[in-house]
Amino acid sequence: MSRLRSWWPGLWRNIVLNTVVSSSLIPVPLRWRLLRAYGADVAPSTISPGVWIGSRRLTIGRGAFINTGCLFSTHAPITIGPRAYLAMRVTVSTSTHEVGPSGARAGALVTAPVTIGAGCWIGANVTILPGVTIGDGTVVAAGAVVTRDCAPNALYGGVPAEKKRDLPVASAPVA
Repeated sequence: MSRLRSWWPGLWRNIVLNTVVSSSLIPVPLRWRLLRAYGADVAPSTISPGVWIGSRRLTIGRGAFINTGCLFSTHAPITIGPRAYLAMRVTVSTSTHEVGPSGARAGALVTAPVTIGAGCWIGANVTILPGVTIGDGTVVAAGAVVTRDCAPNALYGGVPAEKKRDLPVASAPVA
């Protein structure tokens, strides 16, 4: 019976969050409300079908757009700022492992939160690793792997992601 209790919460989360809520049968305007009802801190935003969410340790700001196939591994909190846009198949990971001995290189679990600032644009197939903060107004080019913090209002790209140039600063769009 104790084994049943240990895997049941994870199964329930996957059924609710990653089958029902992420289903294309749920209208997009309803999805953020269901996530909020589940306990995530989600403002009115657009969350496409097929988004995988690890837990309720997720904050999504007003007017954010999360495209199909994004994956949020929430061993630690993830914060997505207002008007941030995440393209298809963005992976945000808040966990990794220490390097273990030769018999099992994936050692102890290490977690750290991730923050994506207001107005960011994260391109398709970007991977964001634990502990990263992406500054407001930053663009991360498709396919990049973000291993370190990104300055505000800059363009980053590559593996690992590096700053390519500064971006002009303009007033925020009307929400």
